[in-house]
Amino acid sequence: MQSIDLCTFILQRMFMYQALEIDRENCSIQGVVFPNLNVLEETAHAIGSNMFEGFIPTAKSISLIRDYILGELSLQELVFITKSKAYV
Repeated sequence: MQSIDLCTFILQRMFMYQALEIDRENCSIQGVVFPNLNVLEETAHAIGSNMFEGFIPTAKSISLIRDYILGELSLQELVFITKSKAYV
């Protein structure tokens, strides 16, 4: 495995960064609707944390995270979906 310096790593992350489209007025993230602002904010924080590690959210992955936060998906189901990469 090739090592990279910190500067290169930061530049790579900067150019990979995608803004998360949050619409508080319509209570949605990238077009995915939420029942209330509290769930929207919890989901946005979860997604944002993972984006620092290279996660690029899709509408389907946002829906899955929202459903997990709402209790509509169990942790087991979320892990299974994640491992099978069915969120893409």
